[in-house]
Amino acid sequence: MATAFSCDKSTAPAEFIANLATYAVENCPVSWSVGAKAAEMVGRDSYFQGSTPLDTWVGYLVVVGFGALFSVFTTIVVYLDKTFAGNASMTSEHFNTAGRMVKTGLTASVIVSQWTWAATLLQSSNVAWQYGVSGPFWYASGATIQVLLFGVLAISLKDIAPSAHTMCEIVRARWGKNAHITFLFFAFCANIIVTSMLLLGGAATVEALTGMKYELAAFLIPWGVILYTSTGGLKATFMASYLHTMIIFAVLITMITLVYIKVYSSDQIYSFLDNTVSYSPEQCMAIYSTEGTVETSFFYSGDKTMLGQTEGTPQYACGPVPGNAQGSYLTMLSGDGLMFGIINIVGNFGTVFVDQSYWQSAIAARPASAAKGYLLGGICWFAIPFSLATSLGLASTALMLPITRGEAGSGLVPPAVADNLLGSAGAVLILIMLFMAIVSTGSAESIAVSSLVAYDIYREYINPEATGKQILWVSRVVIVVFGVFMGLFAIALNAMGLNLGWVYLFMGIVIGSAVIPLWNMMTWDKASGKGAIIAAWGGFALALIAWFVGASIESGSVSVATLGSNPVMLSGNLVAILSSGLIHYVYSKFVDPQEYDFSTLDANIHLVEQDTAGLTEDIINKDEIRRSKRWIVRRGYLLTFVLVIVWPILSIPAQVFTESYFAFWVLVSIAWGFGAAIVITFLPLFESQDEIGKVCSGMFNFVMCKKVESEEFAEEEPVKEVDEPAEPVKEAEPEAEVEADAGESA
Repeated sequence: MATAFSCDKSTAPAEFIANLATYAVENCPVSWSVGAKAAEMVGRDSYFQGSTPLDTWVGYLVVVGFGALFSVFTTIVVYLDKTFAGNASMTSEHFNTAGRMVKTGLTASVIVSQWTWAATLLQSSNVAWQYGVSGPFWYASGATIQVLLFGVLAISLKDIAPSAHTMCEIVRARWGKNAHITFLFFAFCANIIVTSMLLLGGAATVEALTGMKYELAAFLIPWGVILYTSTGGLKATFMASYLHTMIIFAVLITMITLVYIKVYSSDQIYSFLDNTVSYSPEQCMAIYSTEGTVETSFFYSGDKTMLGQTEGTPQYACGPVPGNAQGSYLTMLSGDGLMFGIINIVGNFGTVFVDQSYWQSAIAARPASAAKGYLLGGICWFAIPFSLATSLGLASTALMLPITRGEAGSGLVPPAVADNLLGSAGAVLILIMLFMAIVSTGSAESIAVSSLVAYDIYREYINPEATGKQILWVSRVVIVVFGVFMGLFAIALNAMGLNLGWVYLFMGIVIGSAVIPLWNMMTWDKASGKGAIIAAWGGFALALIAWFVGASIESGSVSVATLGSNPVMLSGNLVAILSSGLIHYVYSKFVDPQEYDFSTLDANIHLVEQDTAGLTEDIINKDEIRRSKRWIVRRGYLLTFVLVIVWPILSIPAQVFTESYFAFWVLVSIAWGFGAAIVITFLPLFESQDEIGKVCSGMFNFVMCKKVESEEFAEEEPVKEVDEPAEPVKEAEPEAEVEADAGESA
């Protein structure tokens, strides 16, 4: 091909090229000709080969230094916000709800931050490496719709349970103790699985880039989260998440600019991808070999100690893609890509709807901001996996870097491409980007677990008369204990041979059965508590059975490897969510139908302290909430339909993309990336300009030794803190609601 690099221009030895010529190989991998490391790519059996592009001290600097830096920074910001902006003091309510007054921009930024896992950055490029353009799309769309639809639950929560601290508190208030214990189990499973993926992907990448021991990285990474989360609570988490998101988007913009504007173009990447799939199996074997011959090939083994294998699973991106139209990377007609998309959709419903951190963000948001924040957050988040994987993921296959299947499964595609493009600077950028994703989501998971333990275990079953100070103390202790536990748990998972990709596909099997019962709890008055318990446990059991049986049928044996195949994972994920939904519907409709009055739900949820921030009548406006609910329902459902149905259908007529069609596809990814970065960076600043102005003014007056009355900075009346109120705050509300209803009727 005219634009592909011919072998005589590559850095390969003359004898190697001569051997390739016997297999009619005229065009060699682009990575053999371009870049400072071109000569090292020839005959290499893996990209990293046990060596690292960065020194070990860089790993310690990022893992330990950045953690300490963000802890100090966030603590200072929280202190300034409290001192000069007059915001609430650190009660247990404020620690776990951030005052329930977070605005749209910051809510969206937090959603992007929470939903940007290590998997978002690493696994999305892995599926691009495997399936081509369909991989980034299905990763992005299959994990965006859950956030869009959760906006419906977010505004429903503001309507029927504005005083809630956790989702399990709502379960307890509506369905009782047995359901409460059931959904606590699934909530903890969600938090543990998400945190496991953060540490598995993060520790593997830190080790690959710096040589820092995996076990040490997995243990130390949580400490950067523990320090500032335990100090500042949910508000600190939100402020840090905004900064993390800005940095992630900055690196994202840098990478897509490098791949498609500065170093290459969409036309060149298109040509390179065509070249990658043009090789026959024999030619791929010769390319991935020590001497340019089939006899010295490691194409099927990925290991130089096992040369000459002529069958098995290809270990490198070379040759036609199985299951794709015409074997091309440049098509949405991908059987395996679609299968991954379905698994992604099902699994991610669990990690949004069953993850307390998303409920906590809804609890923290203003009613007017909840729906808009989730919709905007979902749209902006789409850009991260879609734009990043469309650039780095496709570049890895276009350049034919010697990335093995094992390296890709461990999430090492982005660091490999960044290292190839920018050398050590690229590796540092990916490492920083990854650390931002880990600590942002990790802090959200930590505060989520602490809330569940403090309110749903300690206050509910151990000390029902717990004071605010006791709740605050328990919350902070749990954050520390959970961080240490997860570091050790990630080490154990790695010892079992489980990597990021395996756990990512597995998550829906464990928590998928809790999704539909939780949706029904918030939206369906006939939803039965007994039915929810049966549906959650029954769906979980059926999913495990389908998973093991599927592995046995497909491979004749049950092992970590056979359980991890796409068809087997798909069967388990589908059975989990569909069976539980069917069980709950049938039981609630025909066996134990309810007529639940949602207006009574919030009366069963009690505040610990008389901290009514975000719960006053001027904030909880029922008419405004109903309008917001209609707004998010229409737009959430419409965007879900567009992303999952309309967009894929419109791409079918194209079959294998033409050069111009691919150029348009790339343009969409670049524009979406830049647009999302601008919105997420500047909208929170614009909305918070008054608070920022108060802080700056207060700091200036403090420095100039000007005495200013504290009321000048106060945004609202000081919170009345009472550790043990004489009577629960909620007891006075039903009468007030009756009077309000009577007034509306009049």
